[in-house]
Amino acid sequence: MSALDFEIVDRSDFAMARLRLKQGQRIYAEPAAMVAMDSGIQLKAGLKGGLLKSLGRGLGGESVIVNTYTCAVDSGELLLAPGPMGDMQHYALSGNRILLQRGAFVAHSEGVEVDGKWGGFKGLFSGEGLVLLQAHGTGDLFFNAYGAIMEVDVRGDYVVDTGYIVAFEDTLDYSISVLPGLGIGSKVKSFLFGGEGLVCRFSGVGKLWIQTRAVNPFLRFIHPFRPVQRDNS
Repeated sequence: MSALDFEIVDRSDFAMARLRLKQGQRIYAEPAAMVAMDSGIQLKAGLKGGLLKSLGRGLGGESVIVNTYTCAVDSGELLLAPGPMGDMQHYALSGNRILLQRGAFVAHSEGVEVDGKWGGFKGLFSGEGLVLLQAHGTGDLFFNAYGAIMEVDVRGDYVVDTGYIVAFEDTLDYSISVLPGLGIGSKVKSFLFGGEGLVCRFSGVGKLWIQTRAVNPFLRFIHPFRPVQRDNS
């Protein structure tokens, strides 16, 4: 159960979190996430958790600076939204942890820590980098994705294209491999450059969140329609 009074509105295209804070409650968010707030909410920007944890967030694809919003009056409203158009998800941590894709973090309440986690070459091959982003502790977490977010209860084995993974609980084991059926040349390209055809094989029991759209296929879709400057000489 969440200790926050909140709702996520305008799902799943342009999701925004509306939080109604009580006096003394704090929310920690990405610097660009604030849409609007009541005048009784105080804002402070800075490092959170010290230099090493801040650098870990940076290596995990997030800003090293975190904005802290504190309600200084009886109650106040805070509106938060992610950068990309798409969905937002709430997750209540209770001493466990989840792993997030780069850029997915939006905000969290007190009692939650967000920092970097060494992912090894599994992260490199997936195109996410050697350091993954992790959230742990007890409290509320908000994360986002491009497109809608779908929750999957994994019981056994499940395969997802790496470009569509948003987050997953750490009770799930995972490995990166190439989609069966690709030629040798495609497999080499995928492993060296994080290209198409890489999949994540999950096993165990836990929750997984996937997104209904990915950025790279969308960019390929709009590429033929882009304006091209012609040389008239």
